[in-house]
Amino acid sequence: MLYIGEIISLGVAVSWTVTALFAEVASKRLGSLQLNVIRMVLSLLMLGGTLWWFTGSFIPLYTDAATWFWLSLSGFVGYLLGDYCLFNSYILIGSRFGQLFMTLAPPAAAVAAWIILDETLSVQALLGMVVTLTGISISVLNKGTSHKLSLKLPLKGVLFGIGAGIGQGVGLVLSKVGMNHYEASIPLGEDAVLDMLPFASTFMRAVTGTIGFLLVMMIQKKLHTLAQSIDDGKGMGAAIGATITGPFIGVAFSLMAVQYTEAGIASTLMALTPILILWPSHFFFGQQVTFKEILGACISVLGASLFFV
Repeated sequence: MLYIGEIISLGVAVSWTVTALFAEVASKRLGSLQLNVIRMVLSLLMLGGTLWWFTGSFIPLYTDAATWFWLSLSGFVGYLLGDYCLFNSYILIGSRFGQLFMTLAPPAAAVAAWIILDETLSVQALLGMVVTLTGISISVLNKGTSHKLSLKLPLKGVLFGIGAGIGQGVGLVLSKVGMNHYEASIPLGEDAVLDMLPFASTFMRAVTGTIGFLLVMMIQKKLHTLAQSIDDGKGMGAAIGATITGPFIGVAFSLMAVQYTEAGIASTLMALTPILILWPSHFFFGQQVTFKEILGACISVLGASLFFV
């Protein structure tokens, strides 16, 4: 089928858009910590079931200490810090602005790869950073009566959004290191295990995320609120929807997309979520979307795409 990779990539962007909408509803009804714990546990069950189906084991096979260290660190940065910030940003500034700040992930990943992996920070990557920041600034800044720029969003929400984008980007680089160690530890001939490497790696990251969020809830003495969250039918429905369309379907189809088209094309199309989410946010949540916000989202996505082309 012609352009199947591009079509799948667009499907991933739509899937992640739906995930963000579900997560906004679930975050506001259940709370950020509660949603993260529920989402992590559901992810472990889905990922473990997938691993069992294809490899015969619910948990990842042939892992070593280095693999667990790097993927656990990735889970801490990407899930515990990044997703905590992301879902709190949904509560404070909504999913459309939360997703806009996720365009900071490619710049954060580029800087982290430069520091951790000694990769080259190209002129195109620097240009992408400038364009991305320009797009975000257009969307979130207002010019006041004294011609001074000011935030039109709560500062706390903006900081959570920035933290989410940075956590996602740095977490991805750390996961790359972990996956490289994992791939090296898998014996020759274990093709099924090798094919499931991204799912197994995500499983290990999710283990750290689950333990981390539970520890935070214990420290804050909020474990009892999980039972209340489970009793919230609408909140749980949204949490299940966010889990299925995000870490499960989204990951699976993103891996499939790069099999049928170039990684740069797939990544660029999958990065369209901040644009795609604008209309649903207006339709479902009644949020007013201005031309300046649309322009800012388009410019921000353009900046993010410069990291992939």
